[in-house]
Amino acid sequence: MFLNYIKEFFVKKSLKNNLSNENDKVFSRNVQTIGLLIDESNFEDSESLIKELTLQGIALENIKVVAYEAKFKEKAIYLRPTFGKKHISWNGEIAENFLNEFINLEFDVLLSYYDVENVFLMMITNKSKAKFKVGFSNVDNRLNRLMINTELQNYKLFISELFRYLKNIK
Repeated sequence: MFLNYIKEFFVKKSLKNNLSNENDKVFSRNVQTIGLLIDESNFEDSESLIKELTLQGIALENIKVVAYEAKFKEKAIYLRPTFGKKHISWNGEIAENFLNEFINLEFDVLLSYYDVENVFLMMITNKSKAKFKVGFSNVDNRLNRLMINTELQNYKLFISELFRYLKNIK
């Protein structure tokens, strides 16, 4: 328990040192690829969220999903690539291949679908090479270019607001 607290402290320190507000990437075309970073500890409707994205015209094969579980169990079977605290080292380095692949993909949009500041999720968002990052307004505003003020469970409103803003940006 105490070691988890210390680990979070060091990861938060690493995040703070590396926190960059990269607003210089240009977003000038239709959204075709989406990275979806979900905190499945707090949100259990991820399938409905993905379905809502497909209803907006995003092809299912162009949506890459990574989930976070606070109580990650090694032997449990997860529906999608899932990580926990143990997959990020004390200095913020990522030990899992699928996470490194996710970070290095240049998505048109990265949806950081978590509304509680979690240093492990924030680290993934910060390291992502996505062109445009979107998240909730109650998470550190230096992480995302667009922040939507809604509740986590109201995914339909979140997606409709997202696409309404994206149409206005272009």
